[in-house]
Amino acid sequence: MLTLDKFEEASEIVKKATQETKLIYSKYFSEQTGNKVYLKPENMQTTGAYKVRGAYYKISTLSEEERQKGLITASAGNHAQGVAYAAKEFGAKAVIVMPTTTPLIKVNRTKSYGAEVVLYGDVYDEACAYALELAEKEGYTFIHPFDDPAVATGQGTIAMEIIKELPLVDYILVPIGGGGLATGVSTLAKMLNPNIRVIGVEPAGAACMKASLQAGEVVTLPNVNTIADGTAVKTPGKNVFPYLQKNLDDIITIEDDDLIVAFLDMVENHKMIVENSGLLTVAALKYLDVKDKKVVSILSGGNMDVITMSSVVQLGLIQRDRIFTVSVLLPDKAGELVRVATVIANEQGNVIKLDHNQFVSTNRNAAVELKITLEAFGTDHKERIVNALKEHGYNPKVIRPNL
Repeated sequence: MLTLDKFEEASEIVKKATQETKLIYSKYFSEQTGNKVYLKPENMQTTGAYKVRGAYYKISTLSEEERQKGLITASAGNHAQGVAYAAKEFGAKAVIVMPTTTPLIKVNRTKSYGAEVVLYGDVYDEACAYALELAEKEGYTFIHPFDDPAVATGQGTIAMEIIKELPLVDYILVPIGGGGLATGVSTLAKMLNPNIRVIGVEPAGAACMKASLQAGEVVTLPNVNTIADGTAVKTPGKNVFPYLQKNLDDIITIEDDDLIVAFLDMVENHKMIVENSGLLTVAALKYLDVKDKKVVSILSGGNMDVITMSSVVQLGLIQRDRIFTVSVLLPDKAGELVRVATVIANEQGNVIKLDHNQFVSTNRNAAVELKITLEAFGTDHKERIVNALKEHGYNPKVIRPNL
């Protein structure tokens, strides 16, 4: 299935269901990395992710009889919406099995396309096993989220668009969960230009593809633990694995903390919401040891619920020292709070929370504790504030903020 003819066919077919996602040049990331960095914003698709490409193309290859029997899949969310949307376009029934941990926004949006949603299991692998049971029982056609050459061909249309728009691209960074997107992108990229280097990016807490490539065969991780829920996969695809062995140049793994900072960077510098799995390629930019190259980061999706978004922003501000908390001890007498506030104000610190504890010591005259949560411009500004407090006779201790 993964032939140039099929990729060209898929590129025309998926246009019926996709938005045009032209490359965005990133001045910010280019300056940070010393490369020319472009973003492929698949988070701007109608369904909020690239998955609609593979789902729509796969369903287009089915017979009318197969479509009328009904379609079923398992997904953490983005493939679910892709299948639901594509099934609606073809007038077919869709049943989607989603892990119970799937963000509510993805569940509701999947339902909004007319699909029947079944919540089952804690991770994708458990949901997939149940979906396969239902497919056999009810006679549904199973649409695999990644381990299907037709689905991978549909996803590979991204590479076709990248190379048409940026023919001299040097590196393409692609997120990896089960491997469907990376298979399509790397296979087509190598067909069109063998010199293009395609780098897969996985969360460190779910690096099933890296483990499999090192072992020379598909392996299953004992567990996965990552905030990148769209790529939280224990076992990569067996059917697509040989293509990745041949066409993927390297894999970079990313810690969750890097994703948190990447989210903040995207919001502040590009005014875009990108989900944690889609941020893998952004976080990987600083680990790509090259200069003066044309690099494309595929932003695979933007479906993030507001509660998760809020916590990620808070954690990102804390990691960047834009929010921090100091604890100081001071005598319990009039004017002490004003003195501390004046020191902070003189350094342009912005107090956002105070916690005054009179019971930290049995001798209140000797000491009461004041915890001050502050907003700062970054690490240098934070250090100036802490040093100013020291110079005025306080002994500030930086502690973990409790927002």
